[in-house]
Amino acid sequence: MRPTRILMIGAGRMAEAVLSGILKQANPAIEKITLTNRQDKERLELLKERYGVHVSSNWEEEAKDHDVILLASPPATHDVILKRLGELIDGQLVLTVAAGIDTTYMEERLPKGTPVCWIMPNTAAQIGESISTYTCGHYVNPQHREMIAFILEAIGESAELSEQQVHDLTAVTGSAPAFVYAFVEAMEEAAVENGVTAEQARSLVTKMLSGSAAMLAAGHSPQDLRDQVASPGGSTAAGLEVLEKRHYKEAIKAAVKATNAHARGE
Repeated sequence: MRPTRILMIGAGRMAEAVLSGILKQANPAIEKITLTNRQDKERLELLKERYGVHVSSNWEEEAKDHDVILLASPPATHDVILKRLGELIDGQLVLTVAAGIDTTYMEERLPKGTPVCWIMPNTAAQIGESISTYTCGHYVNPQHREMIAFILEAIGESAELSEQQVHDLTAVTGSAPAFVYAFVEAMEEAAVENGVTAEQARSLVTKMLSGSAAMLAAGHSPQDLRDQVASPGGSTAAGLEVLEKRHYKEAIKAAVKATNAHARGE
């Protein structure tokens, strides 16, 4: 990988996750990382102290001096940032981790020929366990792909999809952890109602969930696993019947559709 300077616009949790992952890889090709945030100078100073990176409250002054620009700010800020960025850059690779901000959107607001990439990570990026979907724009070359792969590996695993597929799977890979955490909250509450402490409930539910995920990762189908647990006429089957009567699957699918629609601004 050639010598690279990375500018990050935004200093929230996802920016920190990417930053932390990149630094852990300790690649000597990364010459400089600059973290920027206009509003929260206290946050910038905290991250500067924690990671030893350069910080700035004015990303516009930094743009020309960097090879890769990663946008980690809210989707609503992108229109203004991209248009201003278009006046400052000359061929730099521009990436975003914002929901709904696809490569077409970026290319329309940046100079023709600008290489762009849309990455959709999830919250597990904070521990290097994200499954990120991504799609590349028309002008991404093999050198750009090397950098994109480096950033993706810093936060977990990834899958390259079409732009439309990244839109459609935003809820499944990006937002669905929130659905899982809502399920965990309900299970913990049920456990506490049956007499265990909140700490015991967290431990029991977390281990149940990690074990279930491990079984899926081992190659078992969810239907087979469900049938292994739920004997016909048994207690688990009675619980599943309640979920079916309350349209559990339909509710999940509706949540996916609502998430995707909102991400598209519909």
